[in-house]
Amino acid sequence: MESSVYTCAVVPCDSYEDSAAVLARALSAIGGLDFVAPGMRIVIKANLVAPLKPEAAATTHPALVAALTKMLVERGASVTVGDSPGGFFTPAALAANYAATGMTEAEKAGAKLNKNTAYHTAHIEGRAMRELTYTDYLDDCDAIIDFAKLKSHGMVGMSAAVKNMYGVIPGLIKPETHYLYPDVNDFADMLVDINEHFKPRLSLIDAVIGMEGNGPTAGTPRKIGAVIAAKTPYEADAAAARLIGLDPAGVPTLEAARRRGLCSGRIEDVSLYGDVSAIALSDFKTVPRKSISFYKGTLIGKFVEKALVQKPMPKKKKCVACRKCMNICPAKAITMATRGKYTYPHIDRKKCIRCFCCQEFCPKAAMVVHRSPIVRLLQKK
Repeated sequence: MESSVYTCAVVPCDSYEDSAAVLARALSAIGGLDFVAPGMRIVIKANLVAPLKPEAAATTHPALVAALTKMLVERGASVTVGDSPGGFFTPAALAANYAATGMTEAEKAGAKLNKNTAYHTAHIEGRAMRELTYTDYLDDCDAIIDFAKLKSHGMVGMSAAVKNMYGVIPGLIKPETHYLYPDVNDFADMLVDINEHFKPRLSLIDAVIGMEGNGPTAGTPRKIGAVIAAKTPYEADAAAARLIGLDPAGVPTLEAARRRGLCSGRIEDVSLYGDVSAIALSDFKTVPRKSISFYKGTLIGKFVEKALVQKPMPKKKKCVACRKCMNICPAKAITMATRGKYTYPHIDRKKCIRCFCCQEFCPKAAMVVHRSPIVRLLQKK
């Protein structure tokens, strides 16, 4: 079948009960599965960041992964579903994750759930990254389908298709990688390097129920009502940014891709099936990233940067002093402090690189993204 002229589709979807039909429609619109041939080995790289139930809206919904699996199997492909969640990358950890996130539904549809926990380091020709440590199971496939979940994100604004490929890095290596790229623009360049190295054949985003606020794991589920399918992660993310009201110029990953000529970052320049404006949200709770490059290097620039910067902040009453944030912090910026009846994390702001690993992997949602009053005012505006 000849490929569609469209390279990106945004199709409304009210519930996961309708998601299989909607996904099929989105894929058909862009000829998304035209590349699949009998005997191909395909990895669905889902977002399985933590062992959370589907209703938490932190992970790719199993109904969509199962539906995609069925389509691929019907075309004669063998399918593996995988990710490297935060924390230990062990068979036991993966089994717990698959069970919690509902990925057993994909297994029932014919997929194999990855249990290979080996990984290695390869030299790559990236702009920011020269050595990439990634999970071995990705070498045993002919194509990768990137299946993300649309969520807010403290460091890069949103977690979508480009950010989802960070999951190729084994869990405990992720904090080390954050430490190597503390600047948000360098981190975004590194994410684009990963995408350009693996070149997923298809990028999908579960935006039926997304996550706003304290994402990407402890935020609030929010109905967005769409499924996105695109030929590249950058087109998928341009559509995602438009859906949740983010200016592409303020999304570091899209800016990094634009600087390389991989996309314009503008949904208007995408060959689009569907009317994204008709379902876009104007009040999705995330923090627009305001550029201060005009003042960079000046005294006022330092003041503005300090005033606008987001930072992790512990909620003492919710903290159970499990020390996970302290153990996972790549900059070793966190120690535990006791004040009265509370023991809670103390963050050395001079060491903190604002990677938000502590916030992302806190099991009690006790670490939040703190926004200054100026940022909150800008968000309302």
